[in-house]
Amino acid sequence: MDTGQLDLAHREERAARARSLAERMAAEQIAAVALTFVDTAGITRVKGVPLAAFEHAAAWGVGATPVFDAFGHDDSIAATPVANPTGDLRLLPDLDRVVALAAQPGWAWAPADRWTQEGEPHPGCARLLAARTVDRLAAAGLTARSAFEVEWVVYRDGEDGPEPAATGPAYGMTRLVELSDYGVDLLRALAAEGVDVRQFHPEYSPSQFELSVAPEAPVAAADTAVLVRATIRAVAARHGLTVSFAPSVADPGVGNGGHLHLSLSRDGHNVFAGGTGRFGLTPEAEAFTAGILRRLPALLAVGAPSVASYLRLLPSHWAGAYACWGRENREAAVRLVTGSQGEESTAANVEIKCMDQAANPYLLVAGLLAAGLAGLQENGTLPEPVHADPAGLSDDERARLAVERLPTDLATAAAAFETEQALTAAFGPSLTETLLAVRRAEADAFAGRTAAEIIDATRWRW
Repeated sequence: MDTGQLDLAHREERAARARSLAERMAAEQIAAVALTFVDTAGITRVKGVPLAAFEHAAAWGVGATPVFDAFGHDDSIAATPVANPTGDLRLLPDLDRVVALAAQPGWAWAPADRWTQEGEPHPGCARLLAARTVDRLAAAGLTARSAFEVEWVVYRDGEDGPEPAATGPAYGMTRLVELSDYGVDLLRALAAEGVDVRQFHPEYSPSQFELSVAPEAPVAAADTAVLVRATIRAVAARHGLTVSFAPSVADPGVGNGGHLHLSLSRDGHNVFAGGTGRFGLTPEAEAFTAGILRRLPALLAVGAPSVASYLRLLPSHWAGAYACWGRENREAAVRLVTGSQGEESTAANVEIKCMDQAANPYLLVAGLLAAGLAGLQENGTLPEPVHADPAGLSDDERARLAVERLPTDLATAAAAFETEQALTAAFGPSLTETLLAVRRAEADAFAGRTAAEIIDATRWRW
């Protein structure tokens, strides 16, 4: 991925590559390419270009206003310096990630980076921020692998509006039978798009499903998360169904998580396994994880970025509502996954459970890596692991284990982010200011609203 300045020679090289890709796409009956980016509110935005215009778009980009940075989940625009009618950016597709969309015949897709008209990286581009943070990790001699879990609820039209499309029990085969054709078509579409799916199964909430994919480099993992969600939605549409990835879809109920798995390697060796620390952790893995754990309240402003997120982030809901860690503890915000005996070197990772799919996946990757890097610089250490549901512990026991409840509202998370130097420095002043403006605008807009009103307003935005 390019993160430096774009000069004429570079543009000519991109044009030549795009010309070759366009010839291949033409043979596949592709008519247009969807160029996507994810905004601060976690909404995937798009500009489509006909195939004949793809070469020019690859070299010179497609125009897009900087105001998109200030868009909220409802398309309102927060008051920030970028929220004005002047200026323009250019969307440049990643030519290594062009994919024919199996559930949208005639369309291809590519994630786009946002650049200024002067050929400089746009400071608000989340994807370029994630790439720069990966570069910082590489400078420390470390390589990351990550994967997003995707949860969603499937609906069909009912007499009184959308209703759950499946009625079978949580994790039950009945639910898989009810939507068998949809599931098969989804898996076939993802396979055709080159997505390495590892699991697909019914989840806890009514008509809820989950899909897990193989780990990739962090930016690629975020790209895949965008592609997977678009494909889930497109396959559903072809079956006359609709889907929601929103953090909360029913009150009471268990919402849609967006858990992120993350591992690190040095010289090809997974530092989350084979160490002398607890559960095989090396000092590097412990310090990295400690950096994330310490900054979870601030990271929620990135990974749980909606008012609706805090309807999901409840104790005893497997949402990770307490800042603690533990081996295979699904109530801990940071779950250490070691894998079965004998596969630790390839399987060991940490799962960040307190995040959801309202998050911009590129910002989340950047935030977690920046927090982990800060932990490495601090030589951080982890407190005692928690082996039970922290909600069931006494106040004294939680205090002894240094377990704290994570923020219960968006405004508190935003305030924590504002004072967390490791994150604000990584994001930069412009993106930090815009992120805080968008978060606070949403918090203000929903002040005093009931859970049902929040769910109704956000259910179909993600």
